[in-house]
Amino acid sequence: MLPEGVEEVLPPQTELMEQLRREIIDLFQSWGYELVIPPLMEYLESLLTGAGHDLDLQTFKITDQLTGRLMGVRADITPQIARIDAHRMKNDSPNRFCYLGPVLQTNPKGLSASRNPLQIGAELFGHDGLESDVEVICLMLAVLEKAGIKSVFIDLGHIEIFRGLVQQAELNGDQEHQLFDVLQRKAVSELKECLAEWKLPPAVAEMLEALVDLNGEKEILLDAKKRFSKAGKNVQQALSDLTEIVEQVSARITDLSVNIDLAELRGFHYHTGVMFAAYLPGQGQAIARGGRYDEIGEVFGRARPATGFSTDLKSLVRSGELQSKEIETILAPWSDDPTLAEAISNLRQEGKRIINQLPGHDDNLVNKKLGKENGKWIIK
Repeated sequence: MLPEGVEEVLPPQTELMEQLRREIIDLFQSWGYELVIPPLMEYLESLLTGAGHDLDLQTFKITDQLTGRLMGVRADITPQIARIDAHRMKNDSPNRFCYLGPVLQTNPKGLSASRNPLQIGAELFGHDGLESDVEVICLMLAVLEKAGIKSVFIDLGHIEIFRGLVQQAELNGDQEHQLFDVLQRKAVSELKECLAEWKLPPAVAEMLEALVDLNGEKEILLDAKKRFSKAGKNVQQALSDLTEIVEQVSARITDLSVNIDLAELRGFHYHTGVMFAAYLPGQGQAIARGGRYDEIGEVFGRARPATGFSTDLKSLVRSGELQSKEIETILAPWSDDPTLAEAISNLRQEGKRIINQLPGHDDNLVNKKLGKENGKWIIK
């Protein structure tokens, strides 16, 4: 009876989800990230400003009955955080925000993916160094660990490598779009055909062709520096930044598996620097993803560097190995005795679950009951 890709969550998964939500928010705040709650819907121009065409296609549109203006139900919370940083939290020091809330998407982002994920994430505004990228990546991994998710590996890329090579090749808009599509499909023969058709300088063509091959463990960065030796300064800087980020993250998380993929361009119209995603073995969809998006705040009148990540709380619960906390459950008889009401209140304050036995019904699933002995209510 529910639309395809839209699901509800029932006990006991809901209890696990709420337990994990509390623990992750506490984790965020222990790192200095402050909780914000943006609205579920906004005027469309505010919701989509600076977010690119892809988010526009993912957003459900509605008409505001009060003003007649077009509104959107958010498909991603990150642009809202950028608006908050630009308009509501005006200071020059770094701002750290965390958030949790439902989003609604017109299409799932992958096979069996949800169209109504419960997005949770963190964003850091006001620092343009790779140190903030390292912090956010480590925080993302700490969240996955909190969810009981093991054997994680992260995939790293940098959008400036692709953009720098496209600029050096002097490709037009149609050629850039075609190259982007070919690289996402890793269609090697088609890539060679395009490069031959465009009659690029051999050195530039070789570097563009190398993008599809530069995928592997962190040692691939050494090969990339050799193969991109004739690239521009922005490409060289991006490779240096990737190398430093891998070293710093690996120094903090010693058993982490890192994969480099320089042809991975998701969020091409959105990200401006390093991009990262966390994967589990045997799963094609990322469990969490993020990156740098320095230009998004400019459209709100305050351009500030920014980096962050997000994930789906429901996916974390499904993929993790969380165990629900045992809560002692006790059955209490239905009675107007004021001493019983006081006993129930005290037990609930101790963290116990007290179920009132409704007249005419027996709860055989509860093996502990409140009974009165010598004028006192005790657990039997």
